[in-house]
Amino acid sequence: MKIGELARSTGVSVRALRYYEQEGLIRSARSGNGYRDFAPEAVDAVQQIRALIDSGLPTRIIREVLPYLEGPESLLPRKPCTYMLDEVARHRDQLERRVTCLTRNRDALDAYLRAARTAATAHDA
Repeated sequence: MKIGELARSTGVSVRALRYYEQEGLIRSARSGNGYRDFAPEAVDAVQQIRALIDSGLPTRIIREVLPYLEGPESLLPRKPCTYMLDEVARHRDQLERRVTCLTRNRDALDAYLRAARTAATAHDA
């Protein structure tokens, strides 16, 4: 699929896709006319990358962990770099705090909606 098709399929800009490719997060083949040609699996990869970026992970860490997200554990380095382990753990903890906050916000919105719907139903009766 061409880069424009991938952009439409994922909602990610062509510019961002070029950046992901430059950073080694996704790969494309080149067709005879020089256009990028992405495999259908690129849609899932881009969505995963986007979700990781949205969760606050920098591309330098995404580049390191992306191969392991769906690959066999045998891909893991024999002796992981302590710095990388600390960085990933720090980002994981940060993500956990965001999940907790988002869950709390979702629960507050649910409570508001329940109360507002109850009030609207009582008002209509």
